[in-house]
Amino acid sequence: MGSLGLKPIDTKTEIEPKIGVTNGQKNSTVVEIEPEQEQEEEPASPATRLFHTKSLNCYILAILGCTTKINRDVIKKGLESTLLNHPRFTSIPVVEEKKGVRKWMKTRVNVEDHMVCPDLDPNMDSPDEFLENYTSSLTTIPLDMTKPLWEVHILNVKTSEADAVGILKLHHSIGDGMSIISLILACTRKASDPEALPTIPTSTKKEKTKAGFLRQFCYYVWYLCMVFWYTAVDAVLFLATILFLKDTETPMKGGAGVGHNPRRLVHRTISLDDMKIVKNALNLTINDVVMGITQAGFSRYLNRRYGNKNGRGSSKTNNLPKNIRLRGSIVFNIRPSAGIKALAEMMEKKSKAKWGNKIGYVLTQFPISLPDNPLDYIRQAKTIIDRKKLSLESRFSFAAAKLTQDIFGSRVAGKLTSRVLSHTTVLLSNMVGPQEEITFFGHKLAYAAPTIYGLPHALAMHFQSYYNKMTISMSVDPQVIPDPYQLFDDLQDSLHMFKEALTK
Repeated sequence: MGSLGLKPIDTKTEIEPKIGVTNGQKNSTVVEIEPEQEQEEEPASPATRLFHTKSLNCYILAILGCTTKINRDVIKKGLESTLLNHPRFTSIPVVEEKKGVRKWMKTRVNVEDHMVCPDLDPNMDSPDEFLENYTSSLTTIPLDMTKPLWEVHILNVKTSEADAVGILKLHHSIGDGMSIISLILACTRKASDPEALPTIPTSTKKEKTKAGFLRQFCYYVWYLCMVFWYTAVDAVLFLATILFLKDTETPMKGGAGVGHNPRRLVHRTISLDDMKIVKNALNLTINDVVMGITQAGFSRYLNRRYGNKNGRGSSKTNNLPKNIRLRGSIVFNIRPSAGIKALAEMMEKKSKAKWGNKIGYVLTQFPISLPDNPLDYIRQAKTIIDRKKLSLESRFSFAAAKLTQDIFGSRVAGKLTSRVLSHTTVLLSNMVGPQEEITFFGHKLAYAAPTIYGLPHALAMHFQSYYNKMTISMSVDPQVIPDPYQLFDDLQDSLHMFKEALTK
């Protein structure tokens, strides 16, 4: 990574520029406000203020593989006609020293200042390794807070999966993963129909069976009781996690300050059709299969790591300690889905689509074991997910962070949120992508691999579906997880293990 000439991040510097006089303070950036700019300011949302604290200063990075070389001029023109119509991509976060109020301030944007197109050797020896080193190096460089917080990197180098790679890097305060992926998809069209937006699968609701009034009344009373009970239990466990409840110190668990360490960004694409085979055979959802694969993959990986540590490297021997507590902070979208069309309209005119960070966290247990029947992983995962569906934990975590912020300020809320996350082992999300092949400003996509870094986890995993593929992206601390490709093997082998168990 050193050959790229990139400077490491300084976590002690200010995170946002200041407005007005700096009173002689160092490391502050003065932004002069022009008269016309004063009329184009917007108060920062609670989530924006939270993500500009030192405890939660994190970034989103989306890697887009293309099947053709990327035309820089076409991308530039496309960005000018889309992203520059969006207020978050044309504003900078500022804080007014006298009042201490954070705002988004409208500014002039030159797309050239946000595009990085290095001149690369198309015949380099290891393009895959170069891409991994390049993306990992981006995690050591903070964005320039005097400009809108995004940039696009174009790498016209042929890798094993694509003929060229585009990278979108932006600060998490601009929006959450759902907003960003939806906005990217709003810039795409179907490969088969250049005028049509891509199709995103929607959940199908089961038809309600006709039942008597008394039976329906009893069902809803039972349902509300379960929601109240599970929410109360999860709220208590959430508060206990803030105070004392920590995950077991496993080879996957990061220590203090892990969120500020350089990251290694890797991904692997597996068959979505194989996941659907398991899904349909067991009457599950793709999310159930994702959780089952994750639980099985973690168990296999930890068993190997513990075996190597104890001198028993065989993966067939059970080397796992008993009573391992391993939890994931799972990201939930708490807003009704606005849809791609609404987000596309947002870039042209004011829309009711809710942009921003509307996410909550759910703390979910991953039982670590080696059962005789591999399908037990999926059964356990489904039981846990079905129970979480009856809880309002995601909304509770969102409301708790907002309430803490209103009472004690952003710094305290950021530290408490970071404390909760640091007491768990992994960050996990699963996002649904288009069902058909799509083009991004005329460039057909081979895969999409979004990820995040800056949170206090040694491992962040993101599942992103696209067409007939499922891409698993990992952001890992190489000091904690030096062999992420082995973890990929364990995840992929778990899916094959489920298929074999079904055939038997």
